[in-house]
Amino acid sequence: MLFIFLTGLSILLGFLLDLLFADPVKLPHPVVIIGKGIAFLEKSLRRAFPDTPAGRRGAGAVMAVLIPATTLAVTGGMCILAWILHPLLYFALHTLWCWQAIAVRGLEKEAKNVYRCLRPECRIEEARKAVGRIVGRDTAALDEAGVIRAAVETVAENFSDGVVAPFFYMMIGGAPLALTYKSINTMDSMVGYKNERYIDFGRWPARLDDAAGFLPARIGALLWILSAGLLRRRLRASWRIWKRDRRNHASPNAAQTEAACAGALGVQLAGPAWYFGEYYDKPTIGDPERPIEAEDILRTNRMMGAASMMALLLCLAGNTLILHGILG
Repeated sequence: MLFIFLTGLSILLGFLLDLLFADPVKLPHPVVIIGKGIAFLEKSLRRAFPDTPAGRRGAGAVMAVLIPATTLAVTGGMCILAWILHPLLYFALHTLWCWQAIAVRGLEKEAKNVYRCLRPECRIEEARKAVGRIVGRDTAALDEAGVIRAAVETVAENFSDGVVAPFFYMMIGGAPLALTYKSINTMDSMVGYKNERYIDFGRWPARLDDAAGFLPARIGALLWILSAGLLRRRLRASWRIWKRDRRNHASPNAAQTEAACAGALGVQLAGPAWYFGEYYDKPTIGDPERPIEAEDILRTNRMMGAASMMALLLCLAGNTLILHGILG
């Protein structure tokens, strides 16, 4: 019972710490360590495997196994050792990792920074720079509507990767499994591109990320729809646009929460964009019932916050039930 109590309490405390302080930047972050491991392993595997399409795919497949397996083994082993040494040491370590796995406040802060840069006294260059911190697309030519759209899309999409998925895997396997998911997501963000360098090497890491995020993305969309109803936005429209446009993206997961958000706001998201100097003719998501405006960034943040609270409650309830079942 003590293990169940401390695990649930650490998840709750990790969430509260994230809301209060965002990412603990002065503490060693597992994702930074994982990122360095991915970069090192990529260099090693590229040297070890033939420089052919099949060889690069094989090297990427090895990485797709080694990175998450190592992350789970190290973090799980450290939690077990901490528990053996003292339950409070386990509690402190597990709380820290739960805190570092969740990204509610970070998303909110970055989006609010974009909103502040859209004030009349600011220049569009400042807003482009601010949104460039949180999106992968080229931002140099974005107009004000493009900047707002990019910020809204990023909050909606990253709600799945940065909030729901960590909570989903905490529910099943605590912080070690949540950090294992983060390792998969980080691996995809580093090597999962469809450009010349990574089209072969990044194939299996990208597919693994799609698989790991499949359920969380759909749970996240449903939570977003519920949050739209809770905040009296447009629950029915959110549901309708989600059903219609949830597949309007090259990724099987990215459009899930974006579609729910677009319907709730009554705006059109996505569409053509530039990435690394290359034009992508992406489909749109949602209907242009009205022009998008800066206040939509704050509305998106509020829906994300409400949906995050629901994700936390689901995580705590599910984790308690799972641990009760395992521990008797």
